[in-house]
Amino acid sequence: MLADAAEGYLDGLNSEQRKAVEHGIGAGGTIGSPLLVIAGAGSGKTNTLAHRVAHLIIRGADPRRMLLMTFSRRAASEMAQRVERIARRVLGDKAGVMTDALTWAGTFHGIGARLLREYAERIGFDPTFTIHDREDSADLLNLVRHELGYSKIESRFPAKGTCLSIYSRCVNAQAPIETVLGQHYPWCSGWASELKQLFAGYVEAKQKQNVLDYDDLLLWWAQMMSEPSIAEEVGGRFDHIMVDEYQDTNRLQATILLALKPDGRGLTVVGDDAQSIYSFRAATVRNILDFPDHFSPRAEIVTLDRNYRSTQPVLAAANGVIGLARERFTKNLWTERGSAQLPRLVTVRDEADQARYIVERVLSNREEGFRLKEQAVLFRTSSHSGPLEVELTRRNIPFVKFGGLKFLDAAHVKDLLALLKFVENPRDRVAGFRVLHLLPGIGPASAQRILDATATSADPLTALAALPPPARAGQDWTAFAETLANLRYSEWPSDIERARLWYSPHLERIHEDSEVRLADLLQLEQIAAGYPSRQRFLTELTLDPPDATSDRSGPPLRDEDYLILSTIHSSKGQEWKAVFALNVVDGCMPSDLGAGTTAELEEERRLLYVAMTRAKDDLHLIVPQRFFVHGQQARGDRHVYASRTRFIPDPLLRLFERQAWPVAAATARPEKTGQAPNIDIRERMRGMWR
Repeated sequence: MLADAAEGYLDGLNSEQRKAVEHGIGAGGTIGSPLLVIAGAGSGKTNTLAHRVAHLIIRGADPRRMLLMTFSRRAASEMAQRVERIARRVLGDKAGVMTDALTWAGTFHGIGARLLREYAERIGFDPTFTIHDREDSADLLNLVRHELGYSKIESRFPAKGTCLSIYSRCVNAQAPIETVLGQHYPWCSGWASELKQLFAGYVEAKQKQNVLDYDDLLLWWAQMMSEPSIAEEVGGRFDHIMVDEYQDTNRLQATILLALKPDGRGLTVVGDDAQSIYSFRAATVRNILDFPDHFSPRAEIVTLDRNYRSTQPVLAAANGVIGLARERFTKNLWTERGSAQLPRLVTVRDEADQARYIVERVLSNREEGFRLKEQAVLFRTSSHSGPLEVELTRRNIPFVKFGGLKFLDAAHVKDLLALLKFVENPRDRVAGFRVLHLLPGIGPASAQRILDATATSADPLTALAALPPPARAGQDWTAFAETLANLRYSEWPSDIERARLWYSPHLERIHEDSEVRLADLLQLEQIAAGYPSRQRFLTELTLDPPDATSDRSGPPLRDEDYLILSTIHSSKGQEWKAVFALNVVDGCMPSDLGAGTTAELEEERRLLYVAMTRAKDDLHLIVPQRFFVHGQQARGDRHVYASRTRFIPDPLLRLFERQAWPVAAATARPEKTGQAPNIDIRERMRGMWR
């Protein structure tokens, strides 16, 4: 009976999806050989992985012994919900109990934080550590930089953000600093020895303050797994390990995964080498390309190439672009969704015409039944959308641009979290410095003296309360000390309300728009109520924060419908009925900065492929013929001419409908290549009547 039901719920899968789901699974949740699932864009990857997890549970595998690692905590939660819906068809009400036991689901960093707290004492670390976000990490690194005297040297030393980026790449790519500097930061190559000293001081400061940064969660986990007995113990806790978006992992994550399952038994990774576009985060496409050869016999490869998103002409063009890649797993996406409409390759005169073309088409699509939010404009770099944003504003078309101010980057949110972090770990100098700075009359020097005075105490918070009040702090100091004492022993989640009540007067004093910012803090309280403890809240919020603050980003409050503007990187995993790709020309795609090495050039090709495969029905690649450039050395403001991206060579043109817009203004590239006039009166005259 159970077998029949199981067979029935798998009937909705295509043959390759089903092969991936059933690989190595027999009665009792048999642990099979390693599996690599190459999941093409729109091929039902998430559905396939959810069915595999559910099928394991239905066949008797223990969900408590499963480890599922996804790209975000939100994705892990959605995956668990899908698994329950699938399993419920076979197990009935028992499915909820079984999937509730799927407790080891999250991101690499989240799982790492959890394991480090469990094993902290065995690796010589305090399990009450707090986690710094990128800004806090940069601030701490800057303190060390200042203490070493590098902020005062005559020749300009790299800024704190650059230093942190170098440190992060060294850690995640597992590469020597000399290699990282030579390949990615050549202008900093002369500082290698000083940077080594800085990073050593940074590591020492973190250990003294009992903090970890984002990269440490992987680094410490990897170091822990280098101890054979611990690696065997941790790996032995899981019969099945499944990793989503494997093409976006870095060398450190691959090291951890192979330490968990060196023979590959029970290991499944899912991803698409053609969508590997995060090398700026030290991700490497080599992880997925080399995965099968880490095991003997080689991992089995299942390719999902049936696309459920796009029309066949869109897929044919995308296949043509990625088919010219130097190295890849061979696949050609196909679909049963036929269409007579080829993707459009649109030539326009300049960025102004590009903006007007998009607005015209977006509004035309809207008249044909496409909502604004079913359409997206994608671009290589955030600055590319500037002229379009001006035109959309002029035409009163609402839009949302992805990549705005992140929730945890907002000053008022960081202030409140700093108070909670300081109570949780009073040795965290960055959190302490930020909180003390909120008090009237306490400046940088006073804050440093207070932190220095309490640093050597076994109980820093008690030592702080015993200090004489700073002369200019007055009653604010007394209220602060009382708040610290109350927060130390209060129950969660009432802590965060207490913290907000203390902070509110300071919020009103510091920010003119305090009422708007208060809405974010109330939202933070609602989020906090969903976590079992302050420690869990601070950890998971740092690792997977909400997207944006209420006052700086997000949909326009008065419009239910709005156009999507997004970088290609932010668009990954999304889909829209109509997609417009800006500036599909050499210099923008590929970027001038991304065309230095073969590996960089291949990633730029994959970026275009990702942009194209976001489109369901309507795809427009736009090619401006010239760009206006400001102040190029002695040559002044001028126009420069552009060529169609090298990723669409002449043999691929048959896959597109070529179009010039507007037809009357489309002219061949002028033979004269001298400086163009700074003022174009013709354009002004035309613009008067638009």
